[in-house]
Amino acid sequence: MSTLQQMDHSSLQHLHEKTKKELDAIKKENLSLNMARGKPSAEQLQLSLELLDSVTSKNIGDNFSVLNYGMVDGLPEAKALFKDLLEVDTEEILIGGNASLNIMHDLISKALIKGVIDSETPWGKEDAIKFICPVPGYDRHFTICEQYDIEMISVEMLNDGPDMDKVEELVRNDASIKGMWSVPKYSNPEGITYSDEVVERLAKMETKAKDFKIFWDNAYAIHDLTDHPPKLKNILEACKKHGNPNRVFMFASTSKMTFPGSGVAVVAASRENISFIKEQLSVQTIGPDKVNQLRHVRFFENYSNLLEHMKKHAEIMKPKFDAVIEILHSKLDSYGIATWAEPDGGYFISLDTMDGCASEVIHLAKEAGVTLTGAGAAFPYGKDPRDRNIRIAPSFPSLEEVEKAIDVLCTCIILVSTKKLL
Repeated sequence: MSTLQQMDHSSLQHLHEKTKKELDAIKKENLSLNMARGKPSAEQLQLSLELLDSVTSKNIGDNFSVLNYGMVDGLPEAKALFKDLLEVDTEEILIGGNASLNIMHDLISKALIKGVIDSETPWGKEDAIKFICPVPGYDRHFTICEQYDIEMISVEMLNDGPDMDKVEELVRNDASIKGMWSVPKYSNPEGITYSDEVVERLAKMETKAKDFKIFWDNAYAIHDLTDHPPKLKNILEACKKHGNPNRVFMFASTSKMTFPGSGVAVVAASRENISFIKEQLSVQTIGPDKVNQLRHVRFFENYSNLLEHMKKHAEIMKPKFDAVIEILHSKLDSYGIATWAEPDGGYFISLDTMDGCASEVIHLAKEAGVTLTGAGAAFPYGKDPRDRNIRIAPSFPSLEEVEKAIDVLCTCIILVSTKKLL
């Protein structure tokens, strides 16, 4: 079969009209399918229901310190459980509430007011503050920057992580660049894991800002879909080795392990950074929800059990990812109008249409009853300069719904692509 670019006008017109009729028929089905966010499915949430029974009035025992004020940095037992998630010591970790995004937001807002540990001036008193944003990337990271008028500089993601030549050039020459966002394993949305070389270069690069910080959002650290997952190099150890121990803040949470609404969030960093964060946090709160932390400790007991628990998630997730990839190949391969990632884990599949097509594809899909992440969401200020990226989030719907939604998506891509070429 010819690609769309190879088709003559008559063939393109015929395919366009045929596809339009198919989409019109789909609209009559009155579908209501949502693939806008990477939410765990009901089946995944059910894996952790017993966690809710792990701490009750009958079994709390003499753990009254859990019920009282104190331990602003979290339960020692929770630190012992989650330290292996980010490969740190218990002195290099702080356990918080249910959302790592909340910790990231707090660290940035406090940096603007008070600075970070190696700041001479609070960030908010600088003439300008900028962050490097690998793209496509995580929209909620960008929203924090936009909220606080932090200028975002897009850097393209390559097959092994962000374009490090560009990153190094930027941070070497601009003192107003204070930070960089990173989702280093199964990046959102492309599913890329940073190579050892990229991690090393981030750890050792020269930065004009002495208080430059990497916000290392390792949200999918153990969200593997394969028995042989990629190994992410420990950036904190690399930073120590290169004389920059305070450069990185590392984040993770159980939001996609247990319950997004009542998980446990983690920040890890150098001991000096953790002490600095703890001192600030003690002004903000007298302690986190230690009962919920204890629930997680009792439910998992140890890190090996946590890894086994994540295999159950993979059993639910992998068929959905496989279905997306199979349908994309089946429907679009021969036309040469889209490319997509085939990740080994994480929560998303990134698809690129022909330039200038993504917005209309997403609009048509919504009219047909399939809600996708908004066009441009994976870029700063919500603007995809090539209007081509679509983030597919297959976790929440059932397998049958995923198959139907991707079939609709492919129909919309073909219709918009033929229209563009006519």
